[in-house]
Amino acid sequence: MKTPAQVRTDIDRRLSRSWADDVVERVGGPASEDLWPYDFPLGRAKSTELAQRFTEITVQVAEWRAWARLHRVELLEEDRRVSGTEQTLPAHVRIPDIDTAATVVGEGWPDKLQRARKRAGILVSRYPDLSRPARMLAATDSYGDTDFGLLMDAADWFADSTIEQRAALTPRQVPVRGLHAKWLNTHRNLVAELAGLMDLGLLPPHPARIHFTYLDPDYLATGARRHDSGSVGDAVELPYQPQVVLISENKDTAVGFPPVPGGVAVEGAGRGGVTHAAFEWIRAAPFIAYWGDMDADGLEILNEFRVVGIGATSLLMDLTAYEAWERFGTNSDPHGRSLGPRVPRSVDQLAPGEGQLYLVLTSPEWARFRRIEQERIPLAIAQAALSALAA
Repeated sequence: MKTPAQVRTDIDRRLSRSWADDVVERVGGPASEDLWPYDFPLGRAKSTELAQRFTEITVQVAEWRAWARLHRVELLEEDRRVSGTEQTLPAHVRIPDIDTAATVVGEGWPDKLQRARKRAGILVSRYPDLSRPARMLAATDSYGDTDFGLLMDAADWFADSTIEQRAALTPRQVPVRGLHAKWLNTHRNLVAELAGLMDLGLLPPHPARIHFTYLDPDYLATGARRHDSGSVGDAVELPYQPQVVLISENKDTAVGFPPVPGGVAVEGAGRGGVTHAAFEWIRAAPFIAYWGDMDADGLEILNEFRVVGIGATSLLMDLTAYEAWERFGTNSDPHGRSLGPRVPRSVDQLAPGEGQLYLVLTSPEWARFRRIEQERIPLAIAQAALSALAA
């Protein structure tokens, strides 16, 4: 026989799966399947087990009847034959409606339903053509009142605007009070759905951009610009053909890297490597190195660069380098959060020494530092290591 805690988990699971459909239907939205009342089974032991554990089960029966009285729900019982005698035992808990379910589960559910009914009423009345109001209600459940109101204001503007108006604007230029580009980019799918549009139809985002620093000493001696940038899709002509390209995860190390003949230091741009792979002069360089933190993220990024076709050699990113610089290690990420073990990803592009470091840094058994920041290693050391690898 299940315990009250186990059945409470069953009720919570049904609530979590169906609350939005139930709430929308009750405020006049599309009908859904009959969700309540619902009888939650308590489990049915065999007669032999009942006989063997009858004293224990008697205690459970008393607990269930007390629990049912406390929560004012119906306990459905059935007659069972135990050791030659008829016994009346609980079989199901009947939860009559969603409000009772919310009260039984607790943990904020009653307040959640109250807020949901108010919002569902607004969605159904204000957007009668919305095809899936329950989905919209669930998707915005975490929204505060400000964000929920902003969502509707934005959707109303897009619904009333013309294709020509939208096509002339960037997300930053949409004239809705309180709206900013980052919010709109994050919520654009919901805004479009609420407005009845397939797409917001705004100007496309600006092309991705990289920033880089020239390292060639002969070029720098001319007094020409040291720092430069390039946008994907633009024709970028460098003052010399790079022989060594160093992609550095950290901006400071890229900007301040010492001179390297024929060298260019490119700042990393987070995950993926797709932006860098769009530049022919990077892909065509005779030697490409990647230098990142010695942590799981840094090694995963190195793997991602290789996946998109940038065959970079790692710089100071294997177990040997870790052993040499472990004294500068930390167990915190760049935001101060504690680092711990995690499930390893597929990193089949890593070399053996890199892969070995990745596995220990993600392992639950690893009791040493899980991160060594690249900028803790002196640039002169990195310069010498890069020169040796390039040679």
